Amino acid sequence: MIQVDVYRGLGDIPAGIEVSGHAGYDEPGRDIICAAVSALMLNMANSVEQFTEDAFEGESEEETGRFSFRFTGTVSREGALLFESLVLGLTAIEESYGEEYISIRFKEV
Repeated sequence: MIQVDVYRGLGDIPAGIEVSGHAGYDEPGRDIICAAVSALMLNMANSVEQFTEDAFEGESEEETGRFSFRFTGTVSREGALLFESLVLGLTAIEESYGEEYISIRFKEV
């Protein structure tokens, strides 16, 4: 199962996200849930880098399925929108395929 932890600060400000595990929906290389989650995560990080001045740290480990992203400074409106778009996409996957394959937790920092 993919575990997603969404972190928010005071005022519901996006702080970061951590994803770990594999969905197990299909064999490696054919798992559409893992592929979708990976595409959403990488696109969000690339978009924040390309379209904002927001500072962040990111890390990924393909073997374990771990991906982390953390804003390290002030989050712009654009950065927050990109983050919320990611959460929307991940939530849609969870609603479509179920918590058996992906589970999202929201945490305050």
